[in-house]
Amino acid sequence: MPDDGAAVPEPAVTRWAATADFDAFVRARHTALLRFAHTLTGDAELAQDLVQDALERTGLAWSRLQRRDDPEGYVRRIIVTRYVSWWRRLRRERLVAAVPEAAYDDRSAAVPDETLWRLLATLPPKQRAVLVLRFYEDLTEVEVARVLNCSVGAVKSNGSRALARLRRTLTAEGGR
Repeated sequence: MPDDGAAVPEPAVTRWAATADFDAFVRARHTALLRFAHTLTGDAELAQDLVQDALERTGLAWSRLQRRDDPEGYVRRIIVTRYVSWWRRLRRERLVAAVPEAAYDDRSAAVPDETLWRLLATLPPKQRAVLVLRFYEDLTEVEVARVLNCSVGAVKSNGSRALARLRRTLTAEGGR
């Protein structure tokens, strides 16, 4: 393009706030965050995208987060929020035949019950998020509420509905 002398505006630059502490946090928690996102979504590629996005957002806010007690909770909340937003945009559930556990080879974990993983994938994202945080990540109801940015009552009702749905489905499948 010819130079017409007009000033070209500089692109907006977001300041990266992360430090060596952030690098250490990522190295220590990356695999666990991937497992969490994968369990939440049932899709390894989407899980990787969500974790990358969450860590990028966390890196931008790291100077603020260092002063808080729970940067991992912040990352998990971003992952859940972005997943629910993604799911709402699609307006449909993404069902998978089986959760591909081979991507995250954790030899100390027991082999998952494929039926339970399949049924978990049929739950709405908020209910699935509650069950994953509550039983897979072993968080208390208060901690789940903090991660999902909702009330403890919402955690209880979503968990209750999800468990009731799983029980009904398991009962119906067992009676065939």
